[in-house]
Amino acid sequence: MKIIISDEALAWFKEEMEVESGDYIRFYARYGGSSPFHEAFSLGMNREKPHNIGVETVVDGIHFYVEKDDEWFFNNHDLYVSIDSKTDELIYDYKKIE
Repeated sequence: MKIIISDEALAWFKEEMEVESGDYIRFYARYGGSSPFHEAFSLGMNREKPHNIGVETVVDGIHFYVEKDDEWFFNNHDLYVSIDSKTDELIYDYKKIE
């Protein structure tokens, strides 16, 4: 599994969450909502130091990661994080790992 962060999403994290080099952003399975793979679970995100990284991407010194315990949520898909140009909010897309 990979985490791919678009340039626009990186700028969003820097502006909206004031992240900088050395910071950590965690993507995780949270109870509530829905996702393409799981009813009653959706993708959450917060600023948090890791405990047991399963997947990590470092962009401009910022660590984007998923804990090993949350890898099940992605159902053998890569996570693509971008921005909706109309709402200026994050968009999560999942692409099957080949």
